[in-house]
Amino acid sequence: MSDQNPDAAGGGLPDIGGLLGGLGGGGGGGLGDLFAQAQAAMSASQAAAEQEVEGTAGGGMVRIEATAGGEVLAVHIDPAVVDPDDVEGLEDLVLAALRDVHAQAARVHAQAMGGFDPSAMLGGLLGGPDDQPGDEHDDEA
Repeated sequence: MSDQNPDAAGGGLPDIGGLLGGLGGGGGGGLGDLFAQAQAAMSASQAAAEQEVEGTAGGGMVRIEATAGGEVLAVHIDPAVVDPDDVEGLEDLVLAALRDVHAQAARVHAQAMGGFDPSAMLGGLLGGPDDQPGDEHDDEA
């Protein structure tokens, strides 16, 4: 059968883009392309989740190593910031390092997704707010 992805018989994912290619109308675009892009983005996101990232706070006095998928691998605290009279300060540094590691992970995922935005694509296929009758943002000069 020529409609099947050769990888599908070998246990790979079926070619959803090919199977649904005609659903969005002719000439490219459509749901088939959306699904193909979504598959590629999911694969990239899974690979990105395995990358290691590091979040820091206090000029590197607190460091957290994690995967971009959210698994914390290690926490490093410089003994100079351990003050029994300022536990709240240390807690704040750990929290800031956690936030930083999450921001680093988000950047890794955003780069892996390569700008894939399914909501924007669906809006284009289904008609977004700009296509609604009675739209009030006409050019007013």
